Amino acid sequence: MTTVIILLCIGLTAGILSGVVGVGGGIVIVPALVYFLSMSQHQAQGTSLAVLLLPVGALAVYSYYKQGLVDVQATLIIAATFLIGGFIGSKITIALDEDTVKKIFGVILLIIAVKMILFK
Repeated sequence: MTTVIILLCIGLTAGILSGVVGVGGGIVIVPALVYFLSMSQHQAQGTSLAVLLLPVGALAVYSYYKQGLVDVQATLIIAATFLIGGFIGSKITIALDEDTVKKIFGVILLIIAVKMILFK
């Protein structure tokens, strides 16, 4: 039961942050699964990607679209290349050991955080 409550909190938090600032999977779901549910980095990333298969952002996207805030052409191009990149990235990551994957993940989050905080 505790696990279900944690999962509900992770989903709600990721959903709210996705709607507010466009983040969720990598920044919220993956670390939460690793630290609160002791999933391996690989399992957390796979689970997060599986969540993205469902139309989790459909209502949020609809709200933005109604306001004219979705570039459909950019969306289609990014989605197509994201599909290819996700496949390539998953093959690379699965071949790496978990500590290396965690370090790569942490460094990427750190670089993004520093750039967003310190630079325009």
